[in-house]
Amino acid sequence: MNNSLSVHIVSFSIPLPANFGGVIDVFYKLKALHSAGVKIYLHCFQYDRQPDHELDKFCVSVKYYRRNTGFTSTLRLRPYIVQSRISPELVDDLLKDDYPIIFEGLHCCYYLDDERLRNRLKIYRESNIEHEYYYHLFKSTNNIRKKTFYLLESLKLRLYQKQIRHADCIIAVSKSDTEYLQRKFPGNKVIYLPSFHGNSEVVSKEGRGDYILYHGNLSVEENVLAALYLIDCLGGLDIPFVIAGLNPDALIVNAAKKYSNILIIDSPDDEKMHQLISDAQINILYTAQATGLKLKLLNVLYRGRHVLVNSKMVSGTGLGEVCEIADTKEEMKAKIMQLFNTDFDRSKIEKRSAILSDLYDDVRNGEKLCEIIGN
Repeated sequence: MNNSLSVHIVSFSIPLPANFGGVIDVFYKLKALHSAGVKIYLHCFQYDRQPDHELDKFCVSVKYYRRNTGFTSTLRLRPYIVQSRISPELVDDLLKDDYPIIFEGLHCCYYLDDERLRNRLKIYRESNIEHEYYYHLFKSTNNIRKKTFYLLESLKLRLYQKQIRHADCIIAVSKSDTEYLQRKFPGNKVIYLPSFHGNSEVVSKEGRGDYILYHGNLSVEENVLAALYLIDCLGGLDIPFVIAGLNPDALIVNAAKKYSNILIIDSPDDEKMHQLISDAQINILYTAQATGLKLKLLNVLYRGRHVLVNSKMVSGTGLGEVCEIADTKEEMKAKIMQLFNTDFDRSKIEKRSAILSDLYDDVRNGEKLCEIIGN
């Protein structure tokens, strides 16, 4: 137990419900640190979620700050995701003691170089190479307004990235992101620490399922493109293909209507999503960019049977050997025909358990984070 440790965590959003990448990492990090006896002072920017008293179970205090969304926050040289999270009240609260501070994502790093915090241990938690992520969004949409915003935000984020050099320690979510940040900030300590995710053991079912599943937030451009790619690949096959997730974009719904083998499940709750993942014969995931760690990949490895991905999905994760990999539509179709008729057996579960427990154990990674905070 680390009863002597206290830490501030500045989160870009309220981390409950823990239903998408960044907040999943924040929430299960809170749980891991709390279980290790750390006293947590949580600071959340509020804009699209309501305060959740469940967080009080894990934190000494939880503070909420209004995010300044809207057009005026786009009119600065700072990235919108940073400019909209400037709060004098936040820095006043951070100055009430001398505890270490974890800044979650580049979004929250405005005060990283504040002179008033110069004697504090400041930790930057990376979740994505943000300018690359926004450049990919720019390439992914045909909406002129969004395209302009994403390109400008990408350029601003590339320039603003130098703010990270003021962190005493940088913690990255993947090995490839770690190597990138080590090159960019050779004078900083950069540590690889995978995302926290809440799974404690592999509960995958043996045997076979009778459908393929793709899941994700279906209103996010990256996932819309992935779903459209997979619809084009799997549409018309004599195998049921289920697409499940939050708020399916009209492009996905309309594309799926052409094929009788595709079913869309709109915004299933956690219990239903876990069931869909567990019962599928193949969980298929696809991404067009290789930054960060896709937490839905961990979920399907802990809960699902066969996992089929493209190379970029596992880049820098160390998880390639427990996934099937296909990088073209032809390769995907061939792998699907093979895996759909192959039982998922105990040996695969054991191999998966060994690799996941070595790299992605929340308790062990919580202990590593305690060492970073304590030092």
